[in-house]
Formats: sequence, C-alpha cells, structure tokens
Amino acid sequence: MFRFDPYSPATDADPFPAYKSLRDEYPCFWSEEAGMWVLSRYDDILHALTNWKVYSSAKGNLVDEFPGRAGATLGSTDPPRHDRLRALIQSAMTKRALDHVLEPARGSIRTHLEEVKGRDSFDFVNDLGSRCTVDLLFYLFNMPKDNAEEVRDNAVLMVQTDPVTRQKTQAHLDAFHWMANYAENLVQERKKNPGEDLLSNFITAEINGEKLLDKEVQLTVTTLIMAGIESLSGFLGMFALNMADFPEARRQLVADPSKIPLAMEESLRFNTSAQRFKRTLQQDVELHGQTMKAGDAVMLCYGSANRDERMFPDADTYDITRNPKRHLGFGGGVHSCLGAMLARVAVQVIFEEFLTVIPEFTRMDRELSWVPSSNFRSPQSLMLART
Repeated sequence: MFRFDPYSPATDADPFPAYKSLRDEYPCFWSEEAGMWVLSRYDDILHALTNWKVYSSAKGNLVDEFPGRAGATLGSTDPPRHDRLRALIQSAMTKRALDHVLEPARGSIRTHLEEVKGRDSFDFVNDLGSRCTVDLLFYLFNMPKDNAEEVRDNAVLMVQTDPVTRQKTQAHLDAFHWMANYAENLVQERKKNPGEDLLSNFITAEINGEKLLDKEVQLTVTTLIMAGIESLSGFLGMFALNMADFPEARRQLVADPSKIPLAMEESLRFNTSAQRFKRTLQQDVELHGQTMKAGDAVMLCYGSANRDERMFPDADTYDITRNPKRHLGFGGGVHSCLGAMLARVAVQVIFEEFLTVIPEFTRMDRELSWVPSSNFRSPQSLMLART
C-alpha cells in the first residue's frame, strides 16, 4: 500500500521516487501521516497557487504552522490583506536596496573563502553558504553581529519538524518566540534610530497614507530571517551539491561564468530547497476522482511539480542548457517569493567568486544528513574535497 510521509528521513534524503508515484498513480492523494491531501502535478499546483479564493493561505502556509503566525504574515494571508502587505513590503525592497547587496555579497564570500582555500576539504554549508547568508541578512537589516550564531541557530531550528512526534516540539516553538522577540526589539530600536537599511524601509514604507503596523513589521522580519537563512542557505547548498554531482556542468560554468544564471534556474527546478507548502480549501473540490472537502488542508509539492515530465521533458536530468521557465522554485501566483531577485543576485555573485577560487572539487559523503523539515529540503552539511 502506497504511503507518503513528509516527516520521514527517507523522504528528506530522496523524495523523487515517491513524487513520481504520486504524479503517475495518486495525483490527488490523502496522506494519513500528514493529515492532508497531497498534490504533485505541475498543472494542479499552479492552479492552486493562482486560485487563492479556493486554496487559501489564511490558515497558514507552512505544513506545520506556528501559533499566531497564520493570517498575520505575507505568506499566510489572502487578498485583499495580502495585497496591502505585499505592496508595502515591496515598496521597501527597492532596487537601490538590492543593488547595495552586490558588493557585501562579494566581500562576504571572499572573506570566508580566505578561511577555507588553504584546506584540502571544507563544509560548504557551514563554512561558506550559511555564513554568507547570515552576513547578508545582517547587512540588509543592519543587525548587530554580536549574536549572529544565536540568530542562525534559532532560524534553522524554526524550519525543522521533529521526525518522531511529527510536529513542532517545544524547542521549535521556543525558537520561534525567541526570533519574534528579537525582531520586536529590532523594530523598537530602529523606530528610535532609523537608517537606510531594509528594516527602516519597512517601518517608513507608506502607500496612500497607510503604513505597516508594528506587529506586521515584526512578523515580516521574523519570517524573512527564518526563510532567508533557510531558503538562501538551502539554495546555495543545493547549487553546490549539483556542482559536485555534475562536474561537466560545473566546468562549463568555470569556463564561462555568464552561464551561472541559467544553471541557477535549472538548480531551482531540479533540486529546490522549497519542497512543500500548505493551503486550506474554502470549498469542495473534485480532482482526479477524489473529493476534497472545504476545510481540508492541501499540501502543494513544489519539488514534485518541478520534476513533472508533463511540464519539463526529461525532468530527472540536470541540464544547464535548459531554460526552465515557470519552475516553482520560488513558488507562484500571488505568493511568489518577494526575495527572488535578491536570492538570484546573491547566489550569482557568490558562485562567481567560489568557482574562481575553487574550480575543482568532489563530494566526500555519498550519504548526506538532511535538515528534518516538512517544508524545506537541504543538506545539514556538505563536505567537499579539493581536487
């Protein structure tokens, strides 16, 4: 009997065989382990993402949601409230603010490359990717660096789910409350001492006389730190993993760095870190011979949609010459990721520097340890050996 368990370490390690079974045999599947319906085909997921009146985010978009977050953040609201939040937040994320990321990103990776370039081996995730991600977030928000490791550790813990209890444990909830309190203190301090950073932009952003409420700024910053550290670090880690597993592709990028942007898009399609998100049905839906009831939760498997042969021919092949338009590595519909441009800029700059200094490497561990999460998928470490 087929089962799909998003909490299983086996799913973390390799979800793609299960995704293929879901797409081919069980495209609208009830998962007992998750307690929700599972959609796996590209067209079904894109329809859900663009049909918020039926597939609502207002009861939370995380498979395992934090208390008090649903209905209060950009990712967990529906229009018209979502449109108001998005417009205000987007007005704060100006092109000028993003352009300022280029040199800090380049400086960060150069600093951390200096620390590892003399070694025979290093951990890409913890020595480079995670550190660059934290550096960028601290730069964007002008956060004090005296507790950078504590911020990173709590952000990583927030995205995890206990594989035994199949839910957020007290430790995960404590990490969320710690981050919310940290963000609240940042907001209050920045209101007294505004600057030219992204947090100050959130506080002062105004459209037609309307501003973000303090609570909205706090939860936005909490979510961006959590998602930024996990998503950007995960993006970097997965790209590095693909570069290790597909050396011919890597050598093409070393020879011609102008190919990095297209290779990034293929990595987002082939091995996205954003695997699964949730919606709640506002009405009954008939799909593939199944009846999903109003009030039921639905899991949207982005990682499966990106490997759907119906959309992407030869989908299980990593091909950096492919132009995978409309992949769901950054979601889609009204909830497409606002940080996509920032992520693309940062990853391109970081890998330009990384592949210049360390063009040849191999993966040391054939079996990886994966972040236990019902939403995200990324390696906890990625040991690489220079060759």
